[in-house]
Amino acid sequence: MFDTKSFLATQFLPREENVPVPDLTGFFDENEKSVFRVRGLTGQEVGVVNETEARNRKSLADAVEKLLVSLSVKDVESLSKKLNDPDRVTDDIARRLETLVLGSVSPEVNMELSIKICRVSPSAFALLTNAIRRLTGLGQEAKKSPNPLARRKRKVGLGSLLHE
Repeated sequence: MFDTKSFLATQFLPREENVPVPDLTGFFDENEKSVFRVRGLTGQEVGVVNETEARNRKSLADAVEKLLVSLSVKDVESLSKKLNDPDRVTDDIARRLETLVLGSVSPEVNMELSIKICRVSPSAFALLTNAIRRLTGLGQEAKKSPNPLARRKRKVGLGSLLHE
């Protein structure tokens, strides 16, 4: 049977991980490893990421709707360009941009930095966001509280060794 009391009383911590980003080595201090520290997202943060996707779709839908009102040849061409624009932000990229902002620990990543990493180093961007997604899927870890009985036994053990 699930121990509800124990579960509710337990403190949980986000899982964290260092992710090597060799593509960005030139932007770290000389003696520093080129790694980003990332963490898994909370359920609330996953909701924010999902809303980002919805906002992205709405902005594209609004653009399409505005263009369809008049349906001139020029508008159809403009719509075609928008839908095939390589700079258009896809739903996946919109989600990943927000994921990196929310899941970065060190360095802290804001949206401007997230966009820049996505644009100039797609492999580092994918490594970081995939790690955050994986950690999110694993869920948070229960905080290990020190066992007072075990601590007392260790003290007794050390004390008895000193008095022998």
